Amino acid sequence: MIKKIYKFGGASVKDADAVRNLKNIVAQHKDEDIFLVVSAMGKTTNMLEKALKDFREHDGQLGMEALHDVIAYHDGIIQGLFGKGANPEFEESIANLFIELWEKLQRADQPYDYQYDQTVSYGELISTTIIQEYLNHCEVPCRWLDARKYVLTDERFRSASPDWDETRLRISKLNDEHIHGIVCITQGFIGSTVDGKHTVTLGREGSDYTAAIFANCLDAEEVTIWKDVDGLLNADPKRFDETVQLPHITYSEAIELAFYGASIIHPKTVKPLQNKNITLKVQSFLHPDHAPSVIDGKADRNIERTPSYIVKDNQTLVSISPRDYSFMNEHNLRLIFGACDELNIHANVIQTSALMLSFCFDHDDLRLKGLIAALKESFQVKYNKGLTLFTIRHYDYSYTMGDEFLKGKKILLKQSSRSTLQFVIES
Repeated sequence: MIKKIYKFGGASVKDADAVRNLKNIVAQHKDEDIFLVVSAMGKTTNMLEKALKDFREHDGQLGMEALHDVIAYHDGIIQGLFGKGANPEFEESIANLFIELWEKLQRADQPYDYQYDQTVSYGELISTTIIQEYLNHCEVPCRWLDARKYVLTDERFRSASPDWDETRLRISKLNDEHIHGIVCITQGFIGSTVDGKHTVTLGREGSDYTAAIFANCLDAEEVTIWKDVDGLLNADPKRFDETVQLPHITYSEAIELAFYGASIIHPKTVKPLQNKNITLKVQSFLHPDHAPSVIDGKADRNIERTPSYIVKDNQTLVSISPRDYSFMNEHNLRLIFGACDELNIHANVIQTSALMLSFCFDHDDLRLKGLIAALKESFQVKYNKGLTLFTIRHYDYSYTMGDEFLKGKKILLKQSSRSTLQFVIES
């Protein structure tokens, strides 16, 4: 029976040395009945997004240049792992994946969200194919699984939701098939529609969610997310000095932090784990002996409420007001949020007044244009792009980290509750 799910993100497999480090961790724990969920390598998703954009908006030459960058990046990792001794069948399978990707990138006549899922998903397929081959090469027996045969979803491309009944039916069978000592590996982030005809993705950074889905359906004991930091920190160490590790938090606190944009876990990750009381650990792949942060349902009143500082870049703030000067009442709110729902726009902070609704969301040109088009007849829409959402969870004015971050910045929106303080600022 599969007991533990290990999720490795892009940073943990960004180059040959990182893959070797993954192998060392897996080899040490392979007898603990572990199951691997792995993301695309490094910044591959960003590279594939650029290739897709170039194929759609420019000539084929620019798109091919972007695709060649993706191929060269992975070829470098393969050379670093195998030298000239790679299995010919493995090399052929990698080549076939890139050919499939090239063919799908040329389908610029398809709706963007649909084509996005059919192409960007190849980052995970390529990554797991390379890692499975390397683990077997190093005599760590490994079985490759196509997540699209197990995670079945609706047809909401780029933000799909699982069909839990069908997904559980498929995944639960893996416990019966599991052979002790053989590690299974599958892709994070991706799934397929119930009919199996179309690839879907679960939302950006959705590999954490994939790990939680498999853990829930397998009745696993715990999930470990391997990161390049020492557990769950109260701030991004690249932006703030004197960060501290949060050794233990509850499921509910983890959901709040993820909702506000803490990049350590995907917002949807916690619910499937909480439903089965499955422990979530966040552990450093650079220092695997360092104690992980633990997320579970155990309340601990002795844990100090350390402020957490969360920064989300690339935000768009929209301010919407009725053209006829009617109040921002329930009818108008229904129209606005109905349009947001149709466009997969998720508000990160919302503020209302008598005549105006303001909210910010992760910037997306197509979705912004769609929102303006959907509302233009009844509403005036103003917006600012390139902003930052700064959230302080459990704020304490005796701490100065927030003051330092805000110094010299123009604040466009401020909002507070009993435990959370948020600012939308010009970057």
